[in-house]
Amino acid sequence: MSAHGGYARRVASEDQSPETLKHLRRARDLMDREYAEPLDVPTMAAKAFMSAAHFSREFKVAYGETPYAYLMTRRIERAMALLRDGMSVTDACTAVGATSLGSFSSTFTRLVGETPSSYRSRPHEAVEAMPSCMAMVLTRPTPFG
Repeated sequence: MSAHGGYARRVASEDQSPETLKHLRRARDLMDREYAEPLDVPTMAAKAFMSAAHFSREFKVAYGETPYAYLMTRRIERAMALLRDGMSVTDACTAVGATSLGSFSSTFTRLVGETPSSYRSRPHEAVEAMPSCMAMVLTRPTPFG
């Protein structure tokens, strides 16, 4: 038995069926589209036709991070773009669906490596000069899990 409650650690989607992956993509797409909405694991799990616990386990196996971490990464990515456009930290926090400025700021700092205020105040000419598809890839915060 392993330290994971008797379950062997699975490698990403090695034994996940195409149907399971399809359902997980449906929930991931929901997070991508509705990141600013009050999403919780039971809501996302329902979209994937799974129980919350099963969904959380399967999502982490498929995508390497928890559903919450994935959602927070999407929110921080969007907040970064809003801050580069000059939006205030408080307004960016609200716009991406975060309910606590303190939690938003600490998550932003952990993922991006600097505070939202510091990120907002520094120049972003390099990001502004590149195509938005490249900016999205190159400025993506590192997920946590």
